[in-house]
Amino acid sequence: MNPILPGGVIGILGGGQLGRMSTFKAKQLGYKVVVLDPTPGCPCGQVADEQIVANFDDEPALRQLAEKCEVITYEFENVDSRAVELLEQLGRKVFPDSQALKISQNRWAEKEFLRRSGVGVADFFKVASLADLETAMQQIGFPGLLKTATGGYDGKGQVVLYNEDDARQAFATLNHPALIWEKKVTFVKELSVICGRNQAGEIVTYPAVENIHVENILDMSLAPAEAPAHVQAEAQRIARTIAEKLKLVGVCGVELFLLPDETILVNEIAPRPHNSGHYTLDACFCSQFEQHMRAVCGLPLGSTDLKGYAVMVNILGTGEGHHLVGLEQVLQNSQLAVHLYGKSSAAAKRKMGHVTALSPHSLAEARDWALEARAKLKWV
Repeated sequence: MNPILPGGVIGILGGGQLGRMSTFKAKQLGYKVVVLDPTPGCPCGQVADEQIVANFDDEPALRQLAEKCEVITYEFENVDSRAVELLEQLGRKVFPDSQALKISQNRWAEKEFLRRSGVGVADFFKVASLADLETAMQQIGFPGLLKTATGGYDGKGQVVLYNEDDARQAFATLNHPALIWEKKVTFVKELSVICGRNQAGEIVTYPAVENIHVENILDMSLAPAEAPAHVQAEAQRIARTIAEKLKLVGVCGVELFLLPDETILVNEIAPRPHNSGHYTLDACFCSQFEQHMRAVCGLPLGSTDLKGYAVMVNILGTGEGHHLVGLEQVLQNSQLAVHLYGKSSAAAKRKMGHVTALSPHSLAEARDWALEARAKLKWV
């Protein structure tokens, strides 16, 4: 495929913050952007050249998007894969493709794909009936995680299990036709690697970062992760393997568990820009968002080198107020960057923005700056 040159039009399915930050980088490179999202004035729609206000399964709207754009991508996995297949049938290139989307949307398919790819995953068992549940309890054992095979994110659609009564109750509560039982692993760190691959097969990886979650929502990412060089290398090797096997075009977030014996298991993959890669906007020469735009347009990939030690913290809504105060205090530190997503309401636990601190000296210094900054920001 010939590169799409500046002036071309990129379509994005989904209008959240990932699409917004991708759009900024697309426009920096000289492209135009059309977003399809059902919410008028969504974060991406605020900065795109045009928004098609429609549901993701609206066939006339999808046809309109295909007519307007030279290439299409998506910013989250909850887009119906049939919509992507329709766009492909209309002759429009969609990156990552519908096959990558289907794999990432279904935990059964994802685990099977990862296992076939030769990377480590926690033991798992497909659960489609009460009989399957009983078998999973015997074969995989406790503690375990019972998850819906589709639709879960930020900890939704999953239950931690410690005994058989818990398991049977969770099975009834989740009430889902396709579940997966996973062995709950003991890990020392949660890591992730952002990997990019273009249409020519060129692959780049960003450093593995450490992620800290609070109530199943990403709270902080530290780049690079404090880990031995061989752990960094293995994490990046795993991400490259996944990108190759997936025939990825774009970027992919690969979430990992680092075990006490330094074994690395893959938790899940997300074929799109990833929350744990937000630090790259300020800490890398080419951010994950620019990398994604380069890849889908057929351009050479950019440098993933770090400019320093970086710590990203999410800014969440509290359910109280719609205006953020304290920004003037935060911006007095020239080593801080604040990114707000243009969302209209600060609902509790909603991702409203993030702060990245960049230190030339240490992760500890960057972490202190990031946490101090977030503490000064309040919703009123």
